Amino acid sequence: MKAGIIGLPNVGKSTLFNCLSNAKAQSANFPFCTIEPNIGVVNVPDPRLEKLSKLVQPEKIIPATVEIVDIAGLVKGASQGEGLGNQFLANIRETDAIIHVLRCFDNDNIIHVEGSVDPIRDKEIIDIELQLKDLETIDKRLEKINRAARTGDKDAQKVQSILQKIKEALEQSKNVRSIDFTEKEREEVVNVLHLLTDKPVLYVCNVSEDAAAKGNAYVKKVLDFIADEQAEVLVLAISIEADINELDTYEERQLFLDDLGLKEPGAAKLIRKAYELLKQQTYFTAGDKEVRAWTINIGLTAPQAAGVIHTDFEKGFIRAEVISYEDYVTYKTEAKVKEAGRMRVEGKEYSVIDGDVMHFRFNV
Repeated sequence: MKAGIIGLPNVGKSTLFNCLSNAKAQSANFPFCTIEPNIGVVNVPDPRLEKLSKLVQPEKIIPATVEIVDIAGLVKGASQGEGLGNQFLANIRETDAIIHVLRCFDNDNIIHVEGSVDPIRDKEIIDIELQLKDLETIDKRLEKINRAARTGDKDAQKVQSILQKIKEALEQSKNVRSIDFTEKEREEVVNVLHLLTDKPVLYVCNVSEDAAAKGNAYVKKVLDFIADEQAEVLVLAISIEADINELDTYEERQLFLDDLGLKEPGAAKLIRKAYELLKQQTYFTAGDKEVRAWTINIGLTAPQAAGVIHTDFEKGFIRAEVISYEDYVTYKTEAKVKEAGRMRVEGKEYSVIDGDVMHFRFNV
């Protein structure tokens, strides 16, 4: 599962990517600095993993990860191939969620591709290009389905109605994610289209240092503007995140954060938000060899979760021995959890809960 960082040129995308991944994507004060998408596998900060590791004292600790892609900046006309438009849009299509960076700070020394700072205009530029590309997809699909609908095909007529609903919304400059669909409509028609404006989105307002804790007028405009959209907003001073990233020790970072009135680096919040955006959750395995966080889609059953470790675990699944994270922390050891009767045995129908500590029994 990938989350793609998008935005106009020069809004802080590559700097943010560097903070998240510690990969050194080039960052420069000119458009199209990023041409090939940079990919970073980022550890998901999770205090539960740290706590379990202190209790178990394993040889290895392996965190959950999320894949972050830094995508080239977009300009007006991208849907017609302007700038790096076609490549940009193709790269977005390959991601599962979008982190949309908006410039919300004034600085005469950093060029803005549009000549002035206006996060609403910037958002609309990208929205329009993505909407135009989605409209192109819908029109092509409608051409095919209209022929079948005209013959009286009832299923085709239902699909036609949904596609028409999407087309009308896009023509009114609405993103597909803001349209209400039934679960069946989404599952059978909408999801298979892989529309760009249907991807879950997190807006990152890139602010100056003095607005890191409370935001500013630009951020307020963004919050007001997206009120009806199914999206979240995170305020980050990306330049400060870059400075924090350069500090060597945990103590130095904490002192810096304390001076800014922040509890943790914003990058840590963003990684967790991206994880949630991708509809991911974590279960743990805990033993002397390793304590590990495993990433699964929300709603997976115990056999499916076991299959993430190895396909044989899913094929030969017998049962799962499950301890809630809270019980593990309360009783300190697996043996004491068992003594207290707090270990559960779950079968094939069990839906894994975020934070479960699990052992799988299987036979191949």
